[in-house]
Amino acid sequence: MTSLESLRLRVRSLLHFSTPADALFVYYAFYHDPRRTTLYVHEGPAGRVDGFVAVCQTGQHLFRPTVVLRTPSVEAADDLLRQALAPGRPYYIITTPDLREAVDRVMRIERPEINHIYRLDLFSLPASINVLVVAEQGLGGLPRFIIRSHGEIAAESGTNWYSPHFAEVFVRTAPAVQGRGWGKAVLTTCTRWVVRSGRQPLYIVNDQNERSVVLAKSVGYTDTGAREFAGEGICCSDQS
Repeated sequence: MTSLESLRLRVRSLLHFSTPADALFVYYAFYHDPRRTTLYVHEGPAGRVDGFVAVCQTGQHLFRPTVVLRTPSVEAADDLLRQALAPGRPYYIITTPDLREAVDRVMRIERPEINHIYRLDLFSLPASINVLVVAEQGLGGLPRFIIRSHGEIAAESGTNWYSPHFAEVFVRTAPAVQGRGWGKAVLTTCTRWVVRSGRQPLYIVNDQNERSVVLAKSVGYTDTGAREFAGEGICCSDQS
């Protein structure tokens, strides 16, 4: 049986480790917990690796493994998904928009999304710090930054994942307190923490979520032009 480390070495040439467009794919293929990662590699006719899919158990989708698919070939994508996915099982898939056709052959996607990848313009990061923001320990021991109202979490920001080069930040604000600037406050504080850790913060947002886009831009995030296709779905029972 081929080891995970040897499979990782084989797919290394398919990715750019310092590019925001590849950051999530690099994380799941190379840095996600090896005990919760299964990597499948595809070879082209000449025997060269031309694609991979990583199936990962995560804390964000406890009952839906996260599937990360990367290849320039629709045919390779089809082969990889049929090899890696179990019929009838739910998954959360992330790939590039050009592979939507291959995904639809194998999965029934319930809520498809096109996500935009934003990166921080450091010179646009706000200088002010909101004294309401407090740091607490989140998943994996990483901090999350919170504002509470009446004892309940009203706004929070943290990281979904991080690699040596990048970290994806998230932010959540309770509907009752939107418009107070609390989302911007926690996101700014979290973003500063990521920068101090030596990583580049990334903000990944659905193209229909205008409120989230406005928030990201207010903290200094700019659109890289890179896109992801993502969605929850079921692997079709009939893959013939």
